[in-house]
Amino acid sequence: MKWLLLFVMLFSCNILSAQHTEDDIRKLEDLERQAVLQADSNALFNRYWSPGMVVNTPANRVGTVEGTKAALRGGKLNYASFERITELIKLDGNMAVAMGKEVLAPQGQSDHAGKRVTRRYMNVWVFGEGSWKMTARQATIISVE
Repeated sequence: MKWLLLFVMLFSCNILSAQHTEDDIRKLEDLERQAVLQADSNALFNRYWSPGMVVNTPANRVGTVEGTKAALRGGKLNYASFERITELIKLDGNMAVAMGKEVLAPQGQSDHAGKRVTRRYMNVWVFGEGSWKMTARQATIISVE
């Protein structure tokens, strides 16, 4: 009976641990979104984006974190609003994939400024050295209104 109780307790801890990790990724997804909206380069470059991050951009180009940093610094990632709806998070060891939809209102020097842009996205997060970092990102525009 003691073994059964111990097994149930350990199994319950595993379920709670997995849920906690999914919650962590949801929180990271939102914090990264807010940092983009606020053009917070310090948070993006040092806290959320991996130095080796690669991006399949909404402009249908493959890019690196350096190109994304240049776009941010140049005002090309400037949004009046930015909503991210995370529909799925899949965890596998030290990796997490988040997928869903983003709705933005680009402004200034951004492509499609003054319009409403909807896109599908996927972010890949990897845990290492004590923190999660976005390692890969894909975003595809599905409508511009």
